[in-house]
Amino acid sequence: MSLGRKIGEGLEPGSVIALMGELGCGKTLLTRGICEGLGVPRRQVNSPTFVLVNEYRGRLPVFHLDLYRLDNAGDGIELGMADYLARAQAGVMIIEWAEKVLILLPENLLKVEFEVVSVRKRRIVFSAPSDRFDRLLRGLAGR
Repeated sequence: MSLGRKIGEGLEPGSVIALMGELGCGKTLLTRGICEGLGVPRRQVNSPTFVLVNEYRGRLPVFHLDLYRLDNAGDGIELGMADYLARAQAGVMIIEWAEKVLILLPENLLKVEFEVVSVRKRRIVFSAPSDRFDRLLRGLAGR
């Protein structure tokens, strides 16, 4: 939770966070922490698996998408990903199961990949193809 909070505290408008990993790896838990860092009460943040998108009010508007039920990028187009990406320019978009729509997402995103190492241990790899998140990632690394 504290990792997510630190991420949320460092996010700026237009941030897109792509969360990828298997079921139960911690995507929603990290999302709760990110939202807490953005000033959204933790109790408000739930996985939007059945509604696909939740919107929260915090320091910045947060658009939380859970694409578990989508089959491919075509489903993302039908969902209106372009509209949500446009609206998220004033806020933050957090996408669970982002690997299903990566082709639709901007290059300027923070990719977070989860690997289940054991029941209580996860390996999380952060990557950002542009320098937008450099300061945030250096802060997380303690540099």
